[in-house]
Amino acid sequence: MVERFLHHIEAERRFSPLTVANYRRDIERFVAWWTALMREEEPAVEGFDPTRVTAEQLGEWIVYRTKQGKLATASVNRELSSLRSLFRFLRREKLLDRDPFAQVGTLRAPKRLPAFVPESRMEPLVAECQAEGVAQDELAAFEEERDALILLMFYACGLRLAELIGINREDFSADYTSLRIRGKGNKERMVPILDPLREKIFAHLSTISRQQICINPEKALFLTTKGVRVSRSLVYRLVHRVLRAHGVQGKCSPHVLRHTFATHLMNRGADMRAIQELMGHASLRSTQVYTHNSITGLQAAYQAAHPRSRSDKG
Repeated sequence: MVERFLHHIEAERRFSPLTVANYRRDIERFVAWWTALMREEEPAVEGFDPTRVTAEQLGEWIVYRTKQGKLATASVNRELSSLRSLFRFLRREKLLDRDPFAQVGTLRAPKRLPAFVPESRMEPLVAECQAEGVAQDELAAFEEERDALILLMFYACGLRLAELIGINREDFSADYTSLRIRGKGNKERMVPILDPLREKIFAHLSTISRQQICINPEKALFLTTKGVRVSRSLVYRLVHRVLRAHGVQGKCSPHVLRHTFATHLMNRGADMRAIQELMGHASLRSTQVYTHNSITGLQAAYQAAHPRSRSDKG
């Protein structure tokens, strides 16, 4: 049953390999826990039987993962979401006649504002990425140019890590003024390409062709010097290293640049619906969180600049 569900989300719903792996891990962890629990209560029970899973057991699982697994609320909710999807699939396939999740909700998580990089720190980073490279060796120059473009595209397009890695050279419009992105659930959206970024893309493509970085059928935009698509870890390490070098504190990940893209647009008066489209959010509620960052920035500016906010006002 589990394998049938995993095949469904991979082959029919076109979930990414990483998402499928996460679902598998979440479900297999629960199956192992449930099987061990039933073995203690009913030694004759063999294997996982979803028809016997109860709401009470799901409640025990939540407590177990929260206390024994020491998981944060968001992580527990993600695991519950994986299990809920499994049981919804089983009911739809008529392999299950009841829903053990009917009485199980999601845990209420404390709201956390998305981390982002202030404009004062992004400006020198962007200027550095737009400048001419300094590397003399051809391959080093290629990597320098590629890495600069990766950082610019995160910030200029608000991409997720998987979306950026998945870009193919054929995903651009004929004039390279827009880019087709395949997001979560294989949903597509179009993002505009600004002129400065467009020029960097042209330069990067020219380097790939001139240096024959890729002489195989690989169509990825971002390649290693061996002509294969870059990995998640390579891109993550790059972003972390560069943000740290520019004095960014706290989390330094590709997703922070995505949050930075949305927050800076919001701060400069962009329409929330437009930001929703650019980010690929299914719901406007996901986009509204950036208004809190905007308000927080306004409050900080007010406290720093308004004469009536100072403690020495007479």
